Amino acid sequence: MAETILTRVVHAFAKLLRIDLAPALPVVTDEAGTYGYYEHDPTVDDWLRGHMPTTPQIRRYIWALFPFSTGSGITVGAVVIPQGMAYAELAKLPPEYGLYSSFMGVLIYWFFATSKDITIGPVAVMSTLMGSIIIRVQAVHPEISPPVLASALAIICGAIVSFLGLLRLGFIVDFIPLPAITAFMTGSAINVCAGQVKTVLGEKAHFSTRGATYKIIIDTLKHLPSAQIDAAMGLTALAMLYGIRSACNYGTKKKPHKAKLFFFLSTLRTAFVILFYTMISAAVNLHRRNNSAFKLLGNVPRGFKAAGVPKIDIPIIEAFVSELPAAVIVLLIEHIAISKSFGRVNNYTIDPSQEFIAIGISNLLGPFLGAYPATGSFSRTAIKAKCGVRTPLAGVITAVVVLLAIYALPALFFFIPKSSLSAVIIHAVGDLVTPPRITYQFWRVSPIDALIFLMGVIVIIFSTIETGIYCTIGVSLGVLLFRLAKARGQFLGYIQVHSVVGDHILNAFKGDPNTEFKDDTAMSRRIYLPTEHEGGTNPRIMIHQPAPGIFIYRVSEGFNYPNANHYTDRLVSHIFKETRRTNPQAWETTGDRPWNDPGPTRAERKVLMAEEASTSPLPTLRAIILDFAAVNNVDVTSVQNLIDVRNQLDRWASPDIVQWHFAHIHNRWTKRALAAAGFGFPARSDGSGPRCQRSIFNVAEILDGGLSGSVDQSRVVGSEDWSKDLEDGLKVQDTSASSSVMGVSGDDIQVVRTGETDAKVNAHRHRGRSGVGTGMAVVDGINRPFFHVDLTSALKSAMADS
Repeated sequence: MAETILTRVVHAFAKLLRIDLAPALPVVTDEAGTYGYYEHDPTVDDWLRGHMPTTPQIRRYIWALFPFSTGSGITVGAVVIPQGMAYAELAKLPPEYGLYSSFMGVLIYWFFATSKDITIGPVAVMSTLMGSIIIRVQAVHPEISPPVLASALAIICGAIVSFLGLLRLGFIVDFIPLPAITAFMTGSAINVCAGQVKTVLGEKAHFSTRGATYKIIIDTLKHLPSAQIDAAMGLTALAMLYGIRSACNYGTKKKPHKAKLFFFLSTLRTAFVILFYTMISAAVNLHRRNNSAFKLLGNVPRGFKAAGVPKIDIPIIEAFVSELPAAVIVLLIEHIAISKSFGRVNNYTIDPSQEFIAIGISNLLGPFLGAYPATGSFSRTAIKAKCGVRTPLAGVITAVVVLLAIYALPALFFFIPKSSLSAVIIHAVGDLVTPPRITYQFWRVSPIDALIFLMGVIVIIFSTIETGIYCTIGVSLGVLLFRLAKARGQFLGYIQVHSVVGDHILNAFKGDPNTEFKDDTAMSRRIYLPTEHEGGTNPRIMIHQPAPGIFIYRVSEGFNYPNANHYTDRLVSHIFKETRRTNPQAWETTGDRPWNDPGPTRAERKVLMAEEASTSPLPTLRAIILDFAAVNNVDVTSVQNLIDVRNQLDRWASPDIVQWHFAHIHNRWTKRALAAAGFGFPARSDGSGPRCQRSIFNVAEILDGGLSGSVDQSRVVGSEDWSKDLEDGLKVQDTSASSSVMGVSGDDIQVVRTGETDAKVNAHRHRGRSGVGTGMAVVDGINRPFFHVDLTSALKSAMADS
């Protein structure tokens, strides 16, 4: 009752606003008492029901927020202590903040994670960006201490990323292509390595290591004479790190049965090198704390001295708000790229939205113990993955190791040489540099992507990491939009292909392929290809035109407002070139012609009229078939563009009407939009609306009881004989050896079953019985006869209409 009242109110308002809620459709009479299938338009209620979460979906959503609940396990933790302290130095923070970030990252992440391999903590690129932000902010606001700034940035970034994850917007990372990610990784790694060479060599000269990479390299080379004894501790440590890794790789190749042993030796090389050089440093500097032979890490307080509620207010946020986009992008790019990569390697999938929540919560809670922004680490994740971990719970073991280090080893940390820590950083980020073979692979796959990658690396080297991120993402999106806007449609023709065994063609076709359609059940089949051989097909193959005055046009990359005009411009220009006016004397007047088109002169018009009337070999325009297989949806702009083109071509074909057929439309909303614009059914020559016409439908077998409560709609459109004796089946007039026609009295709509040689098609449905029925039903709605399931059906219908 309430629905009826609401319907009446809606119709009353529509009548008041002069809105026609029931557009004219071809009326299919039912004198025989039979029923066809009518396709109904989707409604807003349908859309809401399809997008509103159900109660089970809400439960699954809440349950999915805690993936650890699906399993647990104990695995080997990665070595993060030396890297954490080294990266804190990059961030212009005391070394203990690197330990705090390492502890909180691995402790919190496992609770929300969908990747078993990721290790959350301080990373080189984020630390470098953090250090640059601290330097820039302190130059303007010296009253804001670096730890306070770092904690505030971590909380804001964590809140933003968590919000994106809760809204399930993880798909946004798909807009960042691989060349942009690779350029970011490579350029950042080069920048970090260049900035650490000064510390490795112990150069005394004062120059910034936070500017453009090329300047850092030039200044480092310029001040080489100022290198100190630190170089001995840094360069030898770097050589030892690479030497141990090379030796372990060599041992793995020579003795595969001991591969696991060599792997663990290689994994522990960072800890071994740091301990070794710490022992040397302690032996040298034990009695000269105030005058050490080389730069030392210094005092590291025991325990969580920075624990507490982080300070965050509007002035602090305003100080770094311009850096937020770059910081958030770095958090997301590095983490998602690493997690997806290791997921593919280890045969599991991640949920990007859930990963957003994981790193977001980690950065939200981490600052309460002194952590700064943290994300997934490539080197530590690789170690963890190779250890064969089974669940994210392995992060708890890592957290325990870091916790012990925070309370038990601070006295030992004092003697760690800074140059050795810088060597650890260079060794860790060196693997992020993309090798030349990968760049060449980019070039072979897509030259434009290779150029974007090289451009990103160059921009980072000669500018900043943030600028490189913005440029690569911006250019990649620009290329995507350009490809979308300049998508090129294709005109299709057909060829008849045959199966070949050896040198023998099965069921070789005899006759002219232009004159008839072959039986679909034969070994030969019809396929549609671009007429200009754009797909790389053999140019010697002859592609047949569909029929005189009929054009098949394929939309290649969607049909929306950026590219609709580009598609239709090519369609119209090609049709004008390949056809002639139906009525040569129907030239528009000067006032009807566009202002910048002078048109032919009077003499030229006479000549053209004479040629078109007598000798022109061009056909008149009869029908257009649009292949919408690549179209997921349309918008108002694109549909209005089609309407304008339809009007333009109707003037070209006047007094005839161009019939528009559509194939491969798989979206109900697209059908609804096109039907609202007058497409999908025949048009009257006087433009007054749709008309009835002889149309071709595809029918297929139906399952008994397949449509609950819709028995009538599943019946086939039949003749009067069908209603006389349902038990005997449907009588079908056999019009040829390869087709059967079922006529419907009174409406001129026909259903054609191709490839059917039997004159009887059983359309009986056993009510209330189970099992498979043998009835036939139309595939698409009979109220939209110009929406077809494939191109062959569309072409048959267009030819029958013509």
